[in-house]
Amino acid sequence: MKVTFTKKYRKSFSKLHKKQKKQAIERIEIFLNNPFEIGLRNHKLYGRYDGYRSINVTGDYRAIFREYPNGTYEFVEFVDIGTHSELY
Repeated sequence: MKVTFTKKYRKSFSKLHKKQKKQAIERIEIFLNNPFEIGLRNHKLYGRYDGYRSINVTGDYRAIFREYPNGTYEFVEFVDIGTHSELY
């Protein structure tokens, strides 16, 4: 699995508090080992983010990504991170 981060993701990540940054890094490491780890709650998004997926970083923080080719997880691009209310 190849993973990249968009400019928007990196900007949003840089604004997080130290604790949230650490949690985000830990969750992405879990994601790299098993994208469907139950605690990540990896799920498909609809509406504005149709075609994207989301994982839980903390109780309120989410990381939004898309994977290519669709359904294979060969290439993953994280596009944004933030609280549920900030993203949706």
